[in-house]
Amino acid sequence: MGLRGVVFFLQCYLMLAAAMYFDLAEQEEKCIIEEIPEDMLVTGYFMLEPWNLKMNTNSPHLGVTVTVRDPNHEVLMSKRYGKHGKVTFTSHASGQHFLCFQTNSTRFSVFAEERMKLHLDVQMGEHSIDPGVEKTKGDLQTMENRLRHLIDQMMYITRHQEYQREKEETFRQISEDTNSSVLWWAVVQTSILLLVGFWQMKRLKDFFVAKKLV
Repeated sequence: MGLRGVVFFLQCYLMLAAAMYFDLAEQEEKCIIEEIPEDMLVTGYFMLEPWNLKMNTNSPHLGVTVTVRDPNHEVLMSKRYGKHGKVTFTSHASGQHFLCFQTNSTRFSVFAEERMKLHLDVQMGEHSIDPGVEKTKGDLQTMENRLRHLIDQMMYITRHQEYQREKEETFRQISEDTNSSVLWWAVVQTSILLLVGFWQMKRLKDFFVAKKLV
């Protein structure tokens, strides 16, 4: 298998690994959590469609509101889209980011009780691949875009590993501080027990002396 074949299958694997779908009811909000390094461009492609194929998908009320929150739960962006769209934002801090999707508050149609299916594809890096546009391009340009996207994915993996190493270092420091605190707490407890024991022995000796038992 040539280099182009390897790149093609690897890219397909990365795209399939990032794609997902979940269902939404009227006015229901669902969130996904993504571990994103600092200063990383994130692009999400989504499409909303009904589980019931008989539902009118051309309704102007059919849409979704997207809200993105950073690790501190501050809103990075909040925007209303139609039944499909592209979400783009840049992370300002490393950590868990919350991507929340909510169906429009207006009732869909007479099928308001129907649940909707939201397809989502989250990609990291500057050169993302739009599933709806990629099919219309030539083979050479398609391969070039896939290679750029693959390089972005490799950079994302590298930065994500650095972020994980930072988290591991922080966790190790917390563990060491906790172990040190536990050791000192054990020393303090032992000292208190010894002091209480000596005090009880002295009080008992004074009691025997006062009663002239010794």
